[in-house]
Amino acid sequence: MWFIITLVIVGVLLLVAELILLPGITVAGICSFISFFGAVYIGFTNYGKTGGYATIIAIVVLAVIATMLSLRSKTWRRLSLKQEVEGTSQPLPQETVREGQRGRTITRLAPSGNVLIDGETYEARSLGDVYVDPNTEVQVTGFENFTVIVKVVATGNAAADAVTGTGPIDIYAD
Repeated sequence: MWFIITLVIVGVLLLVAELILLPGITVAGICSFISFFGAVYIGFTNYGKTGGYATIIAIVVLAVIATMLSLRSKTWRRLSLKQEVEGTSQPLPQETVREGQRGRTITRLAPSGNVLIDGETYEARSLGDVYVDPNTEVQVTGFENFTVIVKVVATGNAAADAVTGTGPIDIYAD
């Protein structure tokens, strides 16, 4: 009889482990089923129909109680972390850079790359997804998460502005 009780208790503990620690069909769930099956088999073999049915009823009742206790929200609250992560991996560019501020591209923005603004390097993306060559003056137009959105600053040189897309393009020029 003690062996049957031990198998049922082990089966219930493995069932709880399956529900809380190892969700899905894992080794704990399979071992729980094997333990329950062994207890029922021994119950029928050693104690007849009465012992076998009593074992089945005990398993069902204990399994339902264990499942209900495992899935209650209070159980999950006790097991879950209550601390919140408030930090970030890096400061947001909005904290140190303002819209309208100027800088220079370090790498080619194709359409993303790096820019240097006030001695700090930031990940940037060009406005309108245009390609911008390195060492080009750019102006901050906005932010997207940790990315600075920039546009090329017009230089006043019509040929250079036409190449970078910042000035008017004369389609009739020779």
